[in-house]
Amino acid sequence: MSSVRSFQRLGSLALACSVAVMISACGEDRHADAPVTGAAAFVSITDVDPTIMVETRYFGQHNFIGARVTGYEAPHCLLTRQAAAALARVQQELRPMNLTLKTYDCYRPQRAVDQFVAWAKDLGDVKMQKEFYPTVEKANLLRDGYIAKKSGHSRGSTVDLAIVALPAAAPEQYRDGDPLRECFLPADQRFHDNILDFGTGYDCFDPSAHTAAWAVGGTQRALRTLLTNLMDEHGFANLAEEWWHFTLKEEPFPQTYFDFPVR
Repeated sequence: MSSVRSFQRLGSLALACSVAVMISACGEDRHADAPVTGAAAFVSITDVDPTIMVETRYFGQHNFIGARVTGYEAPHCLLTRQAAAALARVQQELRPMNLTLKTYDCYRPQRAVDQFVAWAKDLGDVKMQKEFYPTVEKANLLRDGYIAKKSGHSRGSTVDLAIVALPAAAPEQYRDGDPLRECFLPADQRFHDNILDFGTGYDCFDPSAHTAAWAVGGTQRALRTLLTNLMDEHGFANLAEEWWHFTLKEEPFPQTYFDFPVR
């Protein structure tokens, strides 16, 4: 509980303000189509802790592609059993504070990653640019590392998430064709998610989404510190370029990229 107590001492006022404004190892590069060992090693996070909120962004249209992503056949968060158990321990620390984790993406099939790469090469499709990559030329998404040919998500122990205050407010519902707002705008001006204000929306391809970015305010940095420290205490490492992205340090399949669908 040390990081939570520390945050309560140093940032309780900031948190209050934020609330107010608002799942067979193979060789490297091998793909696995749900082998018996691999499939048995995965679990839905809600089967481990049903209090964790799940919003599978790639199952719907509100994502940087603007369409359901290949391989997402159900709105579930699948993680390796080890990662799911660790995440449940994080949740146990947050619940006494009337806070909950909310996942956006967990296990990601390799076929989805392949779709991201193909999409990035289609320079004519900029349907969602204004919200998700407003200051980045699409031609540079691969070069700059926003899109990659391999993802830790496909190994099953990486999760994208944020924190929601309880009782959870209803998030804005995106409908295809709705006007888009830049992901780095102030919370009251960007897409109205129900998470605490971390300074940007999810999947914001912008330097302000870097965990240690100084372009966001003190309250937002405090929340990023809370999430990063708490996840670290329970075995997850943060990706410095994305405040929402964490990988289990002792992941069971560090060189395996699975490709079975989320269903």
